[in-house]
Amino acid sequence: MSAPVAASIYSKDNPFPAKLTENRLLNKPGSAKETRHFIVSLAGGDLSYKAGDSLGVFPTNRAVEVAEIIERLGATGEELVSPAMLKLPAPITLREALSHRLALGGPTAKIVNSMLAKTTDAGEKARLAELVKPESKEALTAFLDEREYIDLLTEFPHAKLTPQEFVDHQRKLMPRLYSIASSAKLHPQEIHLTVAVVRYTTNHRERHGVCSTFLADRMRVGETPAPVFVSNSHFGPPEDTTKDAIMVGPGTGIAPFRAFVQDRVATGATGRNWVFFGDQKSSTDYLYQEEWENYLAKGQVARLDLAWSRDQGAKIYVQDKMRANAAELWSWIKNGGYFFVCGDAKRMAKDVDQALHDIISQQGEMPIEQAQDYVKQMKKDKRYQRDVY
Repeated sequence: MSAPVAASIYSKDNPFPAKLTENRLLNKPGSAKETRHFIVSLAGGDLSYKAGDSLGVFPTNRAVEVAEIIERLGATGEELVSPAMLKLPAPITLREALSHRLALGGPTAKIVNSMLAKTTDAGEKARLAELVKPESKEALTAFLDEREYIDLLTEFPHAKLTPQEFVDHQRKLMPRLYSIASSAKLHPQEIHLTVAVVRYTTNHRERHGVCSTFLADRMRVGETPAPVFVSNSHFGPPEDTTKDAIMVGPGTGIAPFRAFVQDRVATGATGRNWVFFGDQKSSTDYLYQEEWENYLAKGQVARLDLAWSRDQGAKIYVQDKMRANAAELWSWIKNGGYFFVCGDAKRMAKDVDQALHDIISQQGEMPIEQAQDYVKQMKKDKRYQRDVY
C-alpha cells in the first residue's frame, strides 16, 4: 500500500496561492493546436499529491469581458450585489462578482424570459417571445449555445436589468480540474500540467476558455498567484510495481501517464510500461517527444505506439493502434496487466472501450458477453481505470 498523504491546511474551500514558474508551448509552429506545459510551484505551502491526482485551479475572468458587461448594464462596477447562489456574508461589488465569482458564459432560458419582461422595444419583444414559445425549445437551445451573457446584453439593449437582477441569472464560477502531469517522487515542490488552450468563435465573437486562457494569458510567470488545491483521485498506477501498465492517452490525455511513468521509474517498478499516444501531426503535435523517446531508449517504456490522424489520407487513432497490436495487448492483459485511459469521454474513450472489448473477445476466443464480464471484473479489480472528461 502507498503511504497515506498527510492532510493539507489547503483545500477547495481554502486554496493555496500558487505561482507559475513555467508556461511553455508544446506544439511546434504550424500546429492547429495550442497545448501548453505549465509548472505550478508548491513552495511555501504544504500541498502534496500522488500520480493520478488532479489540480483544481480557480480562474479569473477576462477584464475586457467584465468591462464590456458593466458598460452594457449602464453600471460603474462599484454597485453592491449579493448573488443568491454565492451565499455571501456581505454584498460585494459588481466588478468583483463578475471578475472572480460568476461565470460569464452558459446563459439559460431564465434570462431570456427576464429580458422579455423588461424590454421596451417591440422588435426585441417579438424576437424574445418567439424564442420562449414551448415549441421553440430546440431553437432556444441552439440560440443559447452560440451565446454568452454579453451577447444577450448587446442584442437586446432595451431590456434593462439592474446589476442585482443580472447577477441573479448567473452561475457560480467553478474551479477547473486538470490531470497532474508530474510525479511528486520526482517533483515534490511543483505540479506540472498539460493544458489545451481553448479559443474559438461563435456568433461572430471570439471566445476564450476561462481557465486555460487564465493560465496561458493572465497569469504572469513568477508574479500572479492562482488559488489552487489538489483533488485526490482513485485513478493511479498499479500499487503492485511488478504489474504491467498499458496507458492510452491521446492529446492532453497523456498528462497523467507522464506522471505514472515518472512515478514507476522513480520507484524502480519492474512491471513494463506500454504507452499509446496520438494527436494530429507527428511533426507539430508530438507532446513530450524527447522524454518518451528517452524512456524508450532506456527500456523504461517497453512499447510506444503513436497514432497521427492527419499524417496520411486515412485517419489513424489510438484504438486503431490497439487493434493492430491485439495479440500482444491481450497477452499483457491476460497476464495481469493494468489498462488505463485518459482523455475525451465523448468519442475516444468509447472507441477505446469498444476496441478493448473486441480484442478480449477475439484474442481470448470468448463470446462478447463473456468479454463484457471479463472487462467488468477488470474494473472491480481496478485493472481498468479511466480518467475521462
